[in-house]
Amino acid sequence: MRIAFFGGSFDPPHRGHLAIARAAAEAFGLDRVLLAPTGRQPHKPGGSNASFADRLGMVTAMCADNPKLEPSELDAPRSDGALNYTIDTLHELSTNLGASDRLFAIVGADAFVDLPRWRDPKGLLDAAEWIVVSRPGFSGVDLSAVLRTLEASPAQAERVHLLNGVDDPASATDVRALLRAGDDCSGLLTPGVLEYIREHHLYGT
Repeated sequence: MRIAFFGGSFDPPHRGHLAIARAAAEAFGLDRVLLAPTGRQPHKPGGSNASFADRLGMVTAMCADNPKLEPSELDAPRSDGALNYTIDTLHELSTNLGASDRLFAIVGADAFVDLPRWRDPKGLLDAAEWIVVSRPGFSGVDLSAVLRTLEASPAQAERVHLLNGVDDPASATDVRALLRAGDDCSGLLTPGVLEYIREHHLYGT
């Protein structure tokens, strides 16, 4: 099995997230893509706008018609209130994989350039293969520069892959602003996610 972990706030999950997951699954022959809302992100001290339960509910709605995409509680809030670190989640995930399974982590290029600030960045390169997805403004990201900063070994560098051509401009910040303003977001959200948001009166709807 080729399994990918795709974590993030998903506040809310939008068509850009869906495009990334689908493109990665196709390009790398992934069998499963686990979309995991993060309980408490270290780099977002202000927290999320929607609760974890609602973010997981929206991800579930977005994955409904996509058989390779699965909502996941891997990165749920910790019982002790501690921050969620990707290195811990990948280690937890890897303990449940078979010897022949391959684990990938999907991340936007804008986040990958910040990887040196993450907890145990070199350990992250060992824990999974990385699919770095182009983002608007980061389509020409120099992965080698980041890897040099991390002093990555040749073996680690070979496990980092760039996926170009996914330039959906949607951002969760913009989507939240449009929702609060009462604007049409049908082009940015799947019908299931939009219905969930309206039913639960999220983001001022």
